[in-house]
Amino acid sequence: MPTLETWRGSYLWRYIPSLPAAVTFAVLFGIVTTAHTWKMSKTRTWFCLPFVIGGVFEEIGYISRAAANNATGALPPYLIQAIFLLLPPVLFAASLYMVFARVIRAVQGDSFSLISPRWTTRIFVLGDVTCLLIQSNGSGLLAKQKTVLTGDYIIVAGLGLQVLLFAGFMVCCLTFNIRFRGHMAKTGAASDIPWQSSLNMLYATSLAILVRNIYRMTEFVMGQYGYLLSNEWPAYVFDGALMLLVMIAFFIWYPNQLQPSVGDEVTELTSDSFISAEHGRAVKYGKSRV
Repeated sequence: MPTLETWRGSYLWRYIPSLPAAVTFAVLFGIVTTAHTWKMSKTRTWFCLPFVIGGVFEEIGYISRAAANNATGALPPYLIQAIFLLLPPVLFAASLYMVFARVIRAVQGDSFSLISPRWTTRIFVLGDVTCLLIQSNGSGLLAKQKTVLTGDYIIVAGLGLQVLLFAGFMVCCLTFNIRFRGHMAKTGAASDIPWQSSLNMLYATSLAILVRNIYRMTEFVMGQYGYLLSNEWPAYVFDGALMLLVMIAFFIWYPNQLQPSVGDEVTELTSDSFISAEHGRAVKYGKSRV
């Protein structure tokens, strides 16, 4: 029967990780990640690769939680699940930022955005990478009892930055949505690009990730003996379930119609050529142009 064990005199866990819950989520994330991999390959939407990697991370994290059920005194499964369940939202966010930039370019709506598509992708993805590095470094310090508190502070800083980044991103999405919808209503323009459904997907997934990041930040602020780290159910309700819903929503409203007609995906972040890559997308208008 599983029992709480110590590692070098200290408890890594405040509870015994549930084996059924961990296995269930590992299987669910495995199924959804496989579906994402298939869809990405079929539609050649390579900018969604971070989403697939995030799904793989989730699966590894929950497999490690399952392994920890009968090894609560072992450091490897604890560290693996801590790192691989902390980082996926950063990867999910990278794809969301690129989807938003593609929506703007697909409808040629640069003038309605607070930030140009070129800089939208670069600014938010750069911020995302920064959050990833900060949280990764903080997670590495959780291995030693004397550096756990420092690691917690670093992770909180990374999560706080990500919350601010996401808040700014949602402001950009809403501003563009209001401005462009107003333009469409005023001019009678019409578009065959599913820009509104893509934005709705971004709102839903971004809000879920935002809630999850606030939960995680609160978890680390409360510390190793706080309620959130002493009980398992919040991790599944405010993290696991929300991230699973994010992957499902992204799959249902997949942004394959925002694919650039020409050009290499990599140039999106490294050169100016990605701006013209979307200009071949068809946009129908009544009597005006954006």
